[in-house]
Amino acid sequence: MTFITVPTPPTEQQAALSKLTKKLCLRSSWIAHHLAYRGPRTASTVPTLSSSAWASAACCHGTSLSLPGSTGYSNSATAPAQPQGRNLRAQTSWVPIHVRVLASLTVMLAIFVVMTVLVKVDTSSWTHSFFAVTIICMAILSGTSIIFSSSVFGMTGSFPMRNSQALISGGAMGGTVSAVASLLDLAASSDVTDSALAFFLTADVFLALCVGLYLLLPRLEYARYYMRPVWPAVFSGDEQMPQDSANPPLVVPGSSDSPTPPLRPILKKTAGLGFCIIYLLFITSLVFPAISTNIESLNKGSGSPWTTKFFVPLTTFLLYNFADLCGRQITAWIQVPGPKSKVLPGLVLLRTGLVPLFIFCNYQPRVHLQTVVFQSDVYPVLFTSLLGLSNGYLSTLALIYGPKIVPRELAEATGVVMTFYLCLGLVLGSACSTLLVHLI
Repeated sequence: MTFITVPTPPTEQQAALSKLTKKLCLRSSWIAHHLAYRGPRTASTVPTLSSSAWASAACCHGTSLSLPGSTGYSNSATAPAQPQGRNLRAQTSWVPIHVRVLASLTVMLAIFVVMTVLVKVDTSSWTHSFFAVTIICMAILSGTSIIFSSSVFGMTGSFPMRNSQALISGGAMGGTVSAVASLLDLAASSDVTDSALAFFLTADVFLALCVGLYLLLPRLEYARYYMRPVWPAVFSGDEQMPQDSANPPLVVPGSSDSPTPPLRPILKKTAGLGFCIIYLLFITSLVFPAISTNIESLNKGSGSPWTTKFFVPLTTFLLYNFADLCGRQITAWIQVPGPKSKVLPGLVLLRTGLVPLFIFCNYQPRVHLQTVVFQSDVYPVLFTSLLGLSNGYLSTLALIYGPKIVPRELAEATGVVMTFYLCLGLVLGSACSTLLVHLI
């Protein structure tokens, strides 16, 4: 369908709003591509899709509009994270795992199909209704994505530790690929509409592929071996199963005959690792993306695209995702410190020092703290690398240790609890990042 519009001379304010909406449209394309490759694991550590997708239809048809409540990266990180901590009860009520996974994938696919269609729809006459539709879609997408990711991670808890490590590393690989694709799109794309459509279609294809691959999983002998049912054992809270044990799990994940898992002993057993995960993600989401995306190059005045157009995509998104991938991949060969070591929480607490380091880079705009201590673009590159590397390595260790310190029949429930810790850390960090931005 083709829409014919009568051009009118834009005012200065309309021109500024049009420029803003075009930028947000590019961001929505990046997020769709990010979700397509990386999945829902870090949906709350990237700019929220709601305001960007709401702006995309308008900017794609040359319409300027104001974005209610949209203030860019700094205030958007909390939105997709808020519903995620509410699914623990649903996750541990033992709805069959195949129902949880397939239902969540189907809902996410349906929402992305709706988003794909809306890219080509002129919404200039119903912008407020479109915004409401987008918010509702994002709320549903947030809940279903955490159900999917926690269910899959819980299922891998019954497998050897290397499978959990591979699952987490695969998510980081997806983030790196999506960051590279975003840079290529930023450099080569000339039509915002076609770019957004391509990214959303990519998400549709990969979600459909996930459905097909999951349906093939029970056909693999390796998967059937670790998912076959046996008699459950009684959990006293003191037992510790060997890591990477070759024995099959005591209960098939998601079996309809499985009793409701005892949450209290699981929470008690994983309290130390839970603190590590919560604080790790708290520090990470406190800095990324609210602080890191507003750090500008000290050579911005040179007019070079490397210090303006590509500076944040390179030094923030691509660099962080690549460092995070490297940290997660290292755990495939090195798994120290152990789950009961005092060194692990110590290293987690040391990451607190990264917060002031980012604050005293060239963060803009500055209102209260006018001093920029680190007068070189090398420093944000170094700090972002440390943030991603430490986040990838330490969070992966804590996540894969959790299901291995409880009896095997509780591995899936423990995996869900570990995902709950992760979401709680994201929510707390995202909420506090808004306050931190206003203090700088």
